[in-house]
Amino acid sequence: MSNDHDAMNELHWLIDMVQTIDVGLIVLDRNYNIQLWNGFMENHSGISPNFIKGKNLFTELPEVPADWLKQKMESVFMLKNRTFISWEQRPYVFKFKNYRPITGRADFMYQNITLLPLASLTGNITHISIIVYDISDVAINRLQLKAMNQQLEELSQTDGLTQLHNRRHWQDCMEREYERNTRYQDKATLVMIDIDNFKNVNDTYGHPAGDKVIQHIAHLLKQSLRETDSAGRYGGEEFAIVLAKTGSADALYFTERLRKKIEASEIISDNRIIKVTVSLGINEIKPGTDNSSIWLSGADKALYKAKQNGRNQSVVFTANE
Repeated sequence: MSNDHDAMNELHWLIDMVQTIDVGLIVLDRNYNIQLWNGFMENHSGISPNFIKGKNLFTELPEVPADWLKQKMESVFMLKNRTFISWEQRPYVFKFKNYRPITGRADFMYQNITLLPLASLTGNITHISIIVYDISDVAINRLQLKAMNQQLEELSQTDGLTQLHNRRHWQDCMEREYERNTRYQDKATLVMIDIDNFKNVNDTYGHPAGDKVIQHIAHLLKQSLRETDSAGRYGGEEFAIVLAKTGSADALYFTERLRKKIEASEIISDNRIIKVTVSLGINEIKPGTDNSSIWLSGADKALYKAKQNGRNQSVVFTANE
């Protein structure tokens, strides 16, 4: 008698645990009809065990991804192995609202899911258990960390004043483009830009006005770029651009449009109008450009020539210079 009493007690405790445990527990038969639906599932779905018992999971919860989940469950039945579904694979299987206080930003509960084969006494897999873990806190923290790391990465690559690439990151982009050219022989052109007589701007209007001029030119430059181009602030008043899949003729067309746009524009600082011009050097990768430093040096030489020739112009580098 006492053995029966102990067994009844154990069963009572087990049922109590199943109902109060902080994970979702569902047991389905071979036809996906619900045999067990614990307190966690009731609390989050609003559906009572009495109502849903014996009913089909996919009929009662049409928002559950039926084809995808059935495929996972079939492999559990066939292979008699448990399967784990991470929130990173799929944020949730059951669309429950998120009530966790620290993760108020997520509208739904992030879930990890375990699918567990359940054998009868004869050893056949007759049922499957779905265990649902609420891992919203972990997921949100991970996602926030990822977003912060991405932000830090972008900050470490960005020039604070202009929001263009900083010199180091721009040089990385140039190296990559140079290697791409070596591999695929695509055209690519470098452009170096320098603000003419920038020292005069600083001396006449002050450094805050000088910063405004640099920001203004960066803004016009950004407006002119395509997705595939890469622009950076190379030095104080110097900018650099990698024009992908572009030869020197098209680069010259680009630089002249930009140069004229800058020349026609005005910067207002302390109610004073400032007008500036830029000089530009262009160098397309040619056979014999043995490394990216030679490529860059050619663009620099062309820029120097533009300065020598009277500024406010674009010059294309030619090897015999």
